[in-house]
Amino acid sequence: MAIVSDGMGFSAADLGAIWLTLRLASATTLLLLVAGTPVAWWLATTRSRWKAPVSAIVAMPLVLPPTVLGFYLLLAMGPHGPVGQLTQALGLGTLPFTFWGLVAGSVIYSMPFVVQPIQNAIESIGRRPLEVAATLRASPWDAFWTVALPLARPGFITAAILGFAHTVGEFGLVLMIGGNIPDVTRVVSVQIYDHVEALEYASAHWLAGAMVAFSFLTLLALYTLNPPWRGRK
Repeated sequence: MAIVSDGMGFSAADLGAIWLTLRLASATTLLLLVAGTPVAWWLATTRSRWKAPVSAIVAMPLVLPPTVLGFYLLLAMGPHGPVGQLTQALGLGTLPFTFWGLVAGSVIYSMPFVVQPIQNAIESIGRRPLEVAATLRASPWDAFWTVALPLARPGFITAAILGFAHTVGEFGLVLMIGGNIPDVTRVVSVQIYDHVEALEYASAHWLAGAMVAFSFLTLLALYTLNPPWRGRK
């Protein structure tokens, strides 16, 4: 695509928003796979009475309006919030209106899209393979890497794809905690909003069309790599 500013193609600002969005989605997905896997493993294997409350907390972003979640994250990460006071004490400043503030918010907002597929995949394995690994003197760590992880691979693929795609499509939350700072917090969804506000519909069409194509390709990849009919008789 040519870099132009008259509505025909992507402008430099559009490309900056696209690059920032890809960085945000990549960082969020990697962090979620690292942090979400232990949570998913615990939820899939525990019999604790805390399973239901923890599951509800993980799933809350599915039903909470993004602006509500963004508002409370803004308060928590602000100069007077607990997270903000901690980051200031560590010499990191405050997170709102920074790229890493967007990452922190995105990790929470996309958590269920990563945790739940991994949890479902681990639950589908059942206890038998892990019990067999234990009888062969495999440690829990070895059993996870050599038994659970390979068997749950489709769930991890689904989690990575959904987590990445969901982060790319964020709007309300990133606007609340990130604002609209070029090359810092202005992601694709906010850039589309700016084009529409300025009545630049041609430019909005380019970015919105790219998002439609991305959504289709994401779902195509998901159903190609993990077809829902796999394993059916």
